[in-house]
Amino acid sequence: MMNWKKILEYLRHSLQYLFLLGVVIFISLLFPNNIRFKFRYELGQIWYYEDLSAPFDFGIRKTDAEITKELQDLKQEFLPFYRHDDTVASVRLRRYDAYFDQQLKSIEGRQFPDVQHFPETYRSYGKKMLGRIFERGIISLDTAHQKMGKNFVVNILHNGASRQQTLGNLATPDFIHRLLLDSLRKKTYPDADFLFPILEDLAVPNIRYDRQLTEESQQQMISSLEQYQGMVRKGELIVPRGGVITDVVLQKLESLKENYERQVSERNTQWGVLLGYFLITLMIIGMYVLYLRYYHFRVFQQVNELLFLFSAILIFTYLVYLIGKIEDLNIYMVPFAVVPIVIKTFYDNWLALFTHLVIVLLASFLTSQGFEFTFLQILVGMVILLTNIDPRNWTRFFNSILYVFFAYSVGYLSLALIERGGIQNFDWPIYNWIFLNAFLTLLAFPLIPLLERVFGFTSAVALVELSDMNRPLLQELALKAPGTLQHSLQVANLAEAAARRVGANHLLVRVGALYHDIGKTVHPEYFIENQSGYNPHNELSYLESARIIIGHVTEGEKMARRYRLPKVLTDFILTHHGTTLVEYFYRKFLQDNPGVTPEEWLFCYPGPKPRSKEESILMLADSIEAAAKATLKNPSPEDIQILVEKIVAGKLAQGQLDDSMLTFQELEKCKTVFRQILRSVYHARIEYPEKPQEQKP
Repeated sequence: MMNWKKILEYLRHSLQYLFLLGVVIFISLLFPNNIRFKFRYELGQIWYYEDLSAPFDFGIRKTDAEITKELQDLKQEFLPFYRHDDTVASVRLRRYDAYFDQQLKSIEGRQFPDVQHFPETYRSYGKKMLGRIFERGIISLDTAHQKMGKNFVVNILHNGASRQQTLGNLATPDFIHRLLLDSLRKKTYPDADFLFPILEDLAVPNIRYDRQLTEESQQQMISSLEQYQGMVRKGELIVPRGGVITDVVLQKLESLKENYERQVSERNTQWGVLLGYFLITLMIIGMYVLYLRYYHFRVFQQVNELLFLFSAILIFTYLVYLIGKIEDLNIYMVPFAVVPIVIKTFYDNWLALFTHLVIVLLASFLTSQGFEFTFLQILVGMVILLTNIDPRNWTRFFNSILYVFFAYSVGYLSLALIERGGIQNFDWPIYNWIFLNAFLTLLAFPLIPLLERVFGFTSAVALVELSDMNRPLLQELALKAPGTLQHSLQVANLAEAAARRVGANHLLVRVGALYHDIGKTVHPEYFIENQSGYNPHNELSYLESARIIIGHVTEGEKMARRYRLPKVLTDFILTHHGTTLVEYFYRKFLQDNPGVTPEEWLFCYPGPKPRSKEESILMLADSIEAAAKATLKNPSPEDIQILVEKIVAGKLAQGQLDDSMLTFQELEKCKTVFRQILRSVYHARIEYPEKPQEQKP
């Protein structure tokens, strides 16, 4: 018969590892596919590597500033091209005669008598003047050249030859207009004004801007610009170990890097680069998965929690990738501190720090910022863990954001002082991005309740709300089983104090203690703390009594689901007795039925065993409080110590703490706390003397 449970478990694990492999592949594809230079360096730093000699001959590339300046100089010296078009003059001169006859016909018998008497003289005079104008040339200036002075030089192409001319020697349409007015007003001929509209209409520009030739010539000039200055020969020392990286050394290193990446890329395929990044990503993600398996196995088993953690890794690595593609943005605007803030809210500091380190390591390969980026992000992660952010406390939360801004600011300034020895040429605008980073870190506050709903987490804010004694479920417990409520409050005090001592989530264990026995509200009279003399178990068999006692766990789980309690609180209900026996009824059954051995599972709680520090502490606190109330009346410190040791030893012997995260050292601390609190509860009280009766007179 097929074991469907094992098959489903196998499929779940297969899908889980396929998901993790998909994460590795996705992140690997975000990395650049070119060869990376293996050295990191900054101007003014010390060269801590071995002596670096040139592995091959290469040219020393000019700095970007030098190339930019040379380009500006070339553009200023470059002369645009204008083309002299002879067809314009020929066409206009052919139109001249027809235009002259038309104008002459329009004035017959009215004006310009001298023109009417000697028309050919005026015709010849005007045609010669138009020819001289076209021969000189009329230029139509491009918009970019209209504001240039008279000394601006252009290239004039005419009949296959090029000549340089200043704008002062070329005629513009406005200049021709003024020239015609001046020339015709000299009255060489009495009616020379007759020619003005004809000549002005026909004198159009015959020198026009050749944009295509200009752009081609300019692009050719730019491409011919020499990018390199000097050579470094193979074997030549570039920088010795311990040497300072000066401007000259920096240019040699930049040139070597450019040539190295190009030459190696030509010899090797991109698949090698992708394989390298895949292996790096696999190592980082693999270490993270191993950490989850060994130290947070419950998280590793839960699909929603695993999805949450890897979603954070994917989102932030993709953000770094996107910002690297946009030139106007800076990597320091990414609020990496959001991840440890959110994760430590739902988990512990170690998981928050480990996740933050994974994201920073992956981001370091996606950005070119180098060591300073990695250093600052790790520093900020440490600051977040030390500030003890509490989403319930706005003041503490804002103070933590200020600490983040301070860490970024001082850290960046410190690195700048190390690199430059002062604040000369310091990149002050970087603080705008750092301020934006700190501001965006505030998004962690609204993200916490959002993620709580999406992934089914339980934050400190939600736990505080659930601890309100006016909650419907706690009100029902108070009305139906007041003795159980008092027991739960005492267990909460014990468990919370022990959790504080060992650094566990004390708020979680306190709220878990308040709800761990809610199943007793179904049959409250069957539990001794709610009885007042009459014991209904006297009318039941031992097996039936055990079933009712065990039932408060399963009934509690049903109630928790009905009232939509978080799963983490439901786990407290299921694990607070683990898989222990209902000792009293089991022993009574054996006593009254000698020779009969019942199946133990009929008298066992369904479990599972406690799987966290908090669940283990609650189990111990619950058992110790119940035993103390049942057996201790006026105990001595020795009696209390014996009771605590007996309960803890019993749980250890039964294997109830096998899956617990508690260490033996933490267990000793818990026992110490339990003894201290029980002594304060059962301390000897002063017996006040009775008031003496007054004597009658």
